[in-house]
Amino acid sequence: MYAKTILVVDDEPRTRQGIQKMLDTWAEGKHRILTAADGNEAIETIRREKVHILLTDIRMPEITGIMLLKAMKEQNLFPVVIVISAYSEFEYARESLRLGVVNYLLKPISRDKLIEAVEDALRIEEKQERTEIIEKVVDDRLVKASEKGREAREPIREAILYIDRNLQNEITQKEVADHVHLNPSYFSALFKEQTRVTFSEYVTRRKIQHAKQLLLTTNLPIGEVAEESGYKTAKYFIKIFKELEGMTPSTYRKLENERAF
Repeated sequence: MYAKTILVVDDEPRTRQGIQKMLDTWAEGKHRILTAADGNEAIETIRREKVHILLTDIRMPEITGIMLLKAMKEQNLFPVVIVISAYSEFEYARESLRLGVVNYLLKPISRDKLIEAVEDALRIEEKQERTEIIEKVVDDRLVKASEKGREAREPIREAILYIDRNLQNEITQKEVADHVHLNPSYFSALFKEQTRVTFSEYVTRRKIQHAKQLLLTTNLPIGEVAEESGYKTAKYFIKIFKELEGMTPSTYRKLENERAF
């Protein structure tokens, strides 16, 4: 399985094939390198495939690089973009940067400059991906509880840290209370007072949040996601997940994967 997909768009066959060859050699099979001969073909490819990095010539017949960027933006297609061009006019650079381009390379492109630009783009894409995942798995109740928790007394802050570090295990109230050296009943009351959620709700929501992240970032079977989230059986995990999210883990994964394209 390829880590990332990189699309090279250039109407000059020699340039397009040369860039593809340099990237294929650099990638060593880790990333998939696709090509398109014009803007129309590029848009079709991006609609069909999950393209992470786009390298596009700025001067092409019919659909220029700038027109391609605008068309992608209108269709909510957002790969990380590097513009390549034989023209160094400031207006091209300014317009492409306004449209979110992260780098602007002039032809002829040296191998070192190309690889440096692509590696920078991959780092940007990975950061964006992490941000998108965080946004997808965010739980407003947990956000508020965490904010309260940062202001809470030391035992509760330590309890939250312990929970976060042990999501793959079964976590009991007595276990955490013992860890922070408090009576379980007193700990339960203090936890709710300080975070505005009960201990059991916090643990459940954190486990489901962790499961959602695994569903989005891995191909683990549902049973393994359940196990990694501290549930002994997939059946019980699915029941809890559905109660919180209104759908099964499989449906959640399918819908989010479809939205990614």
